Amino acid sequence: MTTASQYRERNSTADRALDILGMFSENKLSVSGQEVATALGAARSTAYRYVQSLVQSGFLEEDPGGGFRLGLRVLELARLARRGYGLSEIALPVMRRLCAQVGETVLLTRRAGGAAVCVERCEAEHPVRISYERGTVLPANAGASALALLAWLSEQECRGLLEGQRLQRFTARTMTDIDVLIERLAEVRVDGYVVSRGELDADILGIAAPVRGADGTVVAALSVAALEHRVPDRRLGEVIDAVRGAAGLISDQLVITED
Repeated sequence: MTTASQYRERNSTADRALDILGMFSENKLSVSGQEVATALGAARSTAYRYVQSLVQSGFLEEDPGGGFRLGLRVLELARLARRGYGLSEIALPVMRRLCAQVGETVLLTRRAGGAAVCVERCEAEHPVRISYERGTVLPANAGASALALLAWLSEQECRGLLEGQRLQRFTARTMTDIDVLIERLAEVRVDGYVVSRGELDADILGIAAPVRGADGTVVAALSVAALEHRVPDRRLGEVIDAVRGAAGLISDQLVITED
């Protein structure tokens, strides 16, 4: 079985790129190729390939004084990150209330291309081991949050995103057939929410609903993650209503903020 941690560990190219970007600080605004090689424990030729890849994508640029400095793409990401803070600030109080109401862990996720990224998490008093830690990036085919983020895209866009990645199987319940996923997403749109059972983490039930921005597009997903036995069928409707209500409240507040 492929686990979430194994998925992250295999992405060594991304890890090394992040290591290089992490070398910069207030007191270190430029790095040399040799410094990168030393930090990575790699040959200089290998380090140079990583650096050139970051240069080509705009994350680094050559420093006129020698070495490499952060590129304009980093500035653009910083601008986008600042815009994203508003969502967290609005969502967190609602997430805390939802967590207290249902007694389960609450997550806020956003889509990044063909993946879901956890941006906030409110832990219940009885924490559960799940793959969605803050900052975790996972493929779009696993779990309630990911499906809620995809469901309101067009079928063409969904297929393009899903076909652009190798879909991982995390448990026996993980969906990896794109046609089956497209059918599931259509059901989600009709229902207005997602219930997933053990698709990302075994024995974990997820319930997610979309959060919408001022223009009506889905900007995030709000979800509850719980051990499956803690949300029996008799309680399922109550938790679904709570999640949908909280997601709607965040959406309403985003509309007010963005107007």
